[in-house]
Amino acid sequence: MMQPNALDHLLVLDLSRVRAGPTCVRIFADFGADVIKIEPPDGVDPNEGMSGPRLGYDMQNLHRNKRSMTLNLKVPEGRRVFLELVEKADIVVENFRPDVKDRLGIDYETLKKVNPRIILASVSGFGQDGPYRMRAGFDQIAQGMGGLMWLTGHPGQGPMRAGAAVADTAAGLYAAIGILIALAEREKSGEGQWVHTSLLQSQIALCDFQAARYLVDGIVPPQAGNDHPYSTPMGVLETSDGFINIGVGGEGQWADFCAALGHPDLATHPDFVKQDNRLANRPKLAATLAPIMKAKSSAEWLAIFEAHHVPAGPIYRMDEVFADPQVRHLGIAEKVEHPERGDIALVGQPVTLSRTPAAITVPLPDKGQHTADILAAAGFSDADIDGFRKSGVI
Repeated sequence: MMQPNALDHLLVLDLSRVRAGPTCVRIFADFGADVIKIEPPDGVDPNEGMSGPRLGYDMQNLHRNKRSMTLNLKVPEGRRVFLELVEKADIVVENFRPDVKDRLGIDYETLKKVNPRIILASVSGFGQDGPYRMRAGFDQIAQGMGGLMWLTGHPGQGPMRAGAAVADTAAGLYAAIGILIALAEREKSGEGQWVHTSLLQSQIALCDFQAARYLVDGIVPPQAGNDHPYSTPMGVLETSDGFINIGVGGEGQWADFCAALGHPDLATHPDFVKQDNRLANRPKLAATLAPIMKAKSSAEWLAIFEAHHVPAGPIYRMDEVFADPQVRHLGIAEKVEHPERGDIALVGQPVTLSRTPAAITVPLPDKGQHTADILAAAGFSDADIDGFRKSGVI
């Protein structure tokens, strides 16, 4: 496999952990940046292990394509070493609670004095300032405060979290976008800047049209289960052997859908003829469609809908996702050889560049595996490195 090289001119110092920060950094690592994962020596972090076992699926998936060094930022000598690394770096990513970087002396103003071109990316739960800045932030808390949990789930059954860490992931992606913008601007100004986002902001932004629905029209969107908020029929339909998704977004698709069902007369039924009619009569429409859909299997209906150009798709469990021929063709499950776990597959980047694609080339290294090499390249002598090790700096 060719080494990814789109970002191989960048040096990233990764102080992040858990999910949001690592999601951001993973993009740079997969596109070839030299990412140094900086971890505290054993026993320094009171929350050590919060990200799960090092050989576990989550750590492997989030931290591939990196080098690892240990460094104790809580001692002055560790901070001095870090600032020397900052001199040659392009990007620093952290997701500490906002006050931690100030306490450690690695805030943006400090880093800027060492390297005016540095870009510091900070991901927090609720923002770098404001009344909630000191609160610990977790994905589900952001889902609740960002409005998602009262959009998700069936009416009358209470709030429901999404089944994936959407706030964490969105925050990581928005942080990466911010860094890329700062890098592009640096080409003009020659200066770095501080990029920051939060789980709360990112979750609200992820709600997008539902949030705008309230801001523009003053409507508090209700839970709609598997139904679309206003387009119908669009959602889950039960077949004779399971469930499928269908999407009927306009009157032309509605006519095609009715023809596919073998009931073209439904297209002009006065209760269903227009989108507004169908929405107003959604329970009646659902009752009408139920016995028709249950007369055939999921595979039969999917073939029929494809022939009639009606948007539809299966509803997969995760094993079925990666068995799908289109998913296999896209190659989003990328194999990498791990020295202990053998051949494993990880989730690749969902964006393709024609000349400089991403690639997963190495798994997560052992903790501190590259410490000596990194320090030697930064100009520290063997005696310095031995001293750091004896004093607990690394």
